[in-house]
Parts: sequence; structure tokens; C-alpha cells
Amino acid sequence: MPAHEEKLLEEACRAGEEAECVPPAATPLLSEELLSRAHRAAQAAGLVLEQRPEGLTLCGAGMELAGDFGAMLPRLRQDRLAHELLVRAARIKGASKPLCAVDATAGLGEDALLLAAAGFEMTLVERDPVIAALLADALERAAADERLAPIAARMQLVCAESTAYLRSLEEGPALVYLDPMFPAKGKAALTKKKLQLFQRLEAPCSQEEELMDAACACRPLRIVVKRPLKAPALAGRKPSHSVAGKTIRYDVIVPTR
Repeated sequence: MPAHEEKLLEEACRAGEEAECVPPAATPLLSEELLSRAHRAAQAAGLVLEQRPEGLTLCGAGMELAGDFGAMLPRLRQDRLAHELLVRAARIKGASKPLCAVDATAGLGEDALLLAAAGFEMTLVERDPVIAALLADALERAAADERLAPIAARMQLVCAESTAYLRSLEEGPALVYLDPMFPAKGKAALTKKKLQLFQRLEAPCSQEEELMDAACACRPLRIVVKRPLKAPALAGRKPSHSVAGKTIRYDVIVPTR
């Protein structure tokens, strides 16, 4: 591991409170069973999954989408990572060991990658088999890239419904991260493309109360929720504080333990 990544990991381990890492029952790579399910689900949505040299790609309606952690490399530099809004919101003071975190709405895993780069041992939960397959393929490619492999080693994928998964945990993680899908309002073509294709597969979150209750029920030290800047709090749950940017904010909730 490069020296700057070692230093970053040490800082991240000191940045949170102690919490036991619970090894998840995870399927980290793209299995034949998951790929088969993904092809069927894509076809049902009028989309196509294609295996290309650059990776598994979702195609449809004149759009294409693939997971690409390599594009995230500039944001993983030590001088930039510490300033990421999500990393600031997820910071938990006083850790003496690596902290476990669950990204319960993983999508293509970009946010989980940031948290893994900051030192968290990540479990990525994604219920849709097409999105899970794209993510599994991206994780496989990251594991084969020496620049990303140390970070990808801290990321495990579970294809499951997030509410049920959170409620199944016998021992809670230090952090639960929630990024429920919301309608695209920005002008970024990539964001629009990703959300348009995702919304062909699954609708934006309509069970906010159930998701938040499940996150609280597993008794994490902290819950971080990504929201549009002016959107109401998820499930009406007032945050302890927020870390805000120009278009989004991260609400930080400290559940009663």
C-alpha cells in the first residue's frame, strides 16, 4: 500500500469510536447466479446487459452505464479525500480500530468507495440484481487494479433488500449510510443518465420510515443520510447536524443507544 494510503488509513482508524467489525455474509464478486438474475431483470425492464472489454454495461434508450471506480481516483488522493462532505459527515472521533459500515443503498458504490478509502470496512447492500451485477463487476476490476485493490479489499457486496438486511444484524455497525434514490433535478448528464436507467429498474424510495427504523434498530453509532440540499429530512427524522454543499447535504443522526 502506498505511504499516503497507509497514513490515510491510520488517520481514519483514529477518527471514529471503537466498534466491533461483524463479518457479513457477503458475495463480493460477480457470480453466475447473480449475472443470470441480472440479465432476466434487465430484459424485463426493456434493457440489455452487455459484457464488454471495459466492463459489464447496461444499455437501453440510447444510454449506457457501467461501474467505473477508476474515474474516482482523483477524489481518493489524501489531500482531497479529507475534504469530501461524506467523509466529514461519517467521521467518528476516537477510534482505535477499523470501523465497520453498511451502505444500505449501494447503487454503483461510489460513496462506499470514498468511505472505504477513509478506512471503513464496508458492506454494500443492493437489492436490484442488475445494479448489484454492475457493482460486482466494478469491484472485480478494482481488485485487479493495484491503485484500487487495497481499497476494494475493504468492500463486500450483499445482494439483498436493505431493510431486511439491517434488521438481520446481530451486532450493529459503527455507521449506516443511506442514499435513497430521489428524482434528478441537476444538469449533469451522467447523473441524469444513471438515474434514468436506475428508475427503469426500481422506483425512488417510498418506504422512508421503514428504512430509517431499520437503520436505527441495528444500533449504529451514527447514521448518515444523503439528501438534496432543500429536501426535508428522511422520514422526518431531525438530524443532530448536517454537512452541506451547494446541491446536497449529509444529515448526521446519532441514535439513542
